[in-house]
Amino acid sequence: MSAELQVYEPPESAVKNAWVSGMDAYRKLCAEAEHDHEAFWARLARELLSWRTPFRNVLDSSKAPFFRWFDDGTLNASYNCLDRHVEAGLGDKTAIVFEADDGAVTRVSYKELLERTCRLANALKARGLVKGDRVVIYMPMSVEGVVAMQACARIGATHSVVFGGFSATSLRDRIADTGAVLVITADEQMRGGKALPLKSIVDEALTGPGHAVRDVIVYRRTGGKVEFVAPRDKWLHELVEKEPASCEPEWVGAEHPLFLLYTSGSTGKPKGVQHSTGGYLLHAALTTKWTFDLKPDDVFWCTADIGWVTGHTYIAYGPLALGGTEVVFEGIPTYPDAGRFWKMIEKHKVSIFYTAPTAIRSLIKAAEGTEKAHPKNYDLTSLRILGTVGEPINPAAWEWYHKHIGGGRCPIVDTFWQTETGGHMITPLPGATPLVPGSCTLPFPGIDAAVVDEQGHEVPNGKGGILVIRKPWPSMIRTIYGDPERFRKSYYPEEFQGKYYLAGDGAIRDEKTGYFTITGRIDDVLNVSGHRMGTMEIESALVSHTALVAEAAVVGRPDDTTGEAICAFVVLKRSRPTGEEAKQIAKELRDWVAKEIGPIAKPKDIRFGDNLPKTRSGKIMRRLLRSVANGDAITQDTSTLENPAILEQLAEKN
Repeated sequence: MSAELQVYEPPESAVKNAWVSGMDAYRKLCAEAEHDHEAFWARLARELLSWRTPFRNVLDSSKAPFFRWFDDGTLNASYNCLDRHVEAGLGDKTAIVFEADDGAVTRVSYKELLERTCRLANALKARGLVKGDRVVIYMPMSVEGVVAMQACARIGATHSVVFGGFSATSLRDRIADTGAVLVITADEQMRGGKALPLKSIVDEALTGPGHAVRDVIVYRRTGGKVEFVAPRDKWLHELVEKEPASCEPEWVGAEHPLFLLYTSGSTGKPKGVQHSTGGYLLHAALTTKWTFDLKPDDVFWCTADIGWVTGHTYIAYGPLALGGTEVVFEGIPTYPDAGRFWKMIEKHKVSIFYTAPTAIRSLIKAAEGTEKAHPKNYDLTSLRILGTVGEPINPAAWEWYHKHIGGGRCPIVDTFWQTETGGHMITPLPGATPLVPGSCTLPFPGIDAAVVDEQGHEVPNGKGGILVIRKPWPSMIRTIYGDPERFRKSYYPEEFQGKYYLAGDGAIRDEKTGYFTITGRIDDVLNVSGHRMGTMEIESALVSHTALVAEAAVVGRPDDTTGEAICAFVVLKRSRPTGEEAKQIAKELRDWVAKEIGPIAKPKDIRFGDNLPKTRSGKIMRRLLRSVANGDAITQDTSTLENPAILEQLAEKN
């Protein structure tokens, strides 16, 4: 952590009335958890969740690392998110403000959301679904997508949401792995003014044997033409219109699988991350409350897609478990122009805004290139808390976000967590934590994070190492679906004697503050002439050249001399250079990195593109960049890319 970076103390407006107010309050919570880890989580589980059968057992470690939390208690996630708020007199409160791709706005109250959930839950039961069945949801960002998740939870079915940008092959693999008996989809989805198919992709995925799907329920989003397969396919609106608006929840054990969500691993086969009901819902609610300081009058907006874990925890479950009001957005940040996010914040009076560093960096570039896209043209004074998710945010983007979006007054919660952790693990708390740009700061209360060496020994502050979690926590991954041995090897490896959860990321703690900074995935740590360097560190150095660089991604490629060579893919704030001009700018950037980090960190290869290869949710596909850097043929599935043609451009050497 650079000594010259400014420390931002929490403003008085954030400290006042915060759920966790001041560092003394934070330390008190941490001390409570340290004194009695189980009692800490048990207290919060009783305070935040409604239990049908109160639990007596807190943590069962007898089959570690397959930990169990609150396993003799019963509850229902949908009841906790919907019924109890209606029963408390909040039925008329707005639960979801939905803005469609074309700008149309729909407001849905808690009473309406409960009724829509119950109707679909009854329709699912009428199709023969029972507790424990798996349902694949392949939906656009919509109220119906949230309703589908809640309806599954209501009847005890385990949902697996697949991002609407995945190909038929990827969808087929997930349907087969889950053993799903039903798929919920839509005719099409709208993104950036374009209708994109969903139902036809489901049809392709279900061609041939190898799956157990009996029914496909189709939400009519666009009215686009679809082919129906009788008697398998049914329109959602026709099924639910004849169902009653009430449905008794299925009370399930706290360890009942709420959902499966597939994430990439070190091998080509995706991992089906399995999460429980009780422990997951507790952490979803608690982190929404403390990290975002969510209050009854807030308008919360998480820009993630429900196809990713961020959309699960901070759209479908966390805010609703607390009775909050949230924005759900169908479209993309650059349509009809790159001022869309800022216009929506102004229109809906958003007070808490949570998005990805990738989106922030692309919007910085847009704001500097188009006057209409600059946030200064919009009233953003409703904002009080900002957040980032998905990857570490580089200091330059952090400073821009703080100044231009937060007006210098909004704390930024830079959250570190994973699909596997269920919710935030290391994060500032807005009313307590002094902020340092680029650092996710300190562990969430109750999370025992440490930085260790390859033998599992804790390293001194100031020395980089491997990030681990030393104690179990309620929302942790329970297993990899159908592959418990892979779970054990991936997350509780033998080199740590199976005692520590391996996050898969490198980290370093500041010598003075103890603040954590994530240095990148362990497999993204480069070894150049014996020197270990995180790709994130080099990317941050490149992006800190604010006059030139909009975005950068760094990967390693084999090198006969140094072991690994650093290859940087760079998007400039100007048109893409070629020829001698490209060589001159590449030299300037190499010298810049040498100045920022040291000569050993100078990229051997810098390539320029109009963009980086990203999924439609904005995630940079670094595996594809490694193939490009190595000069390999692209054999991986590129159907989820927003811009497949960019790969040819990036393959050109300067």
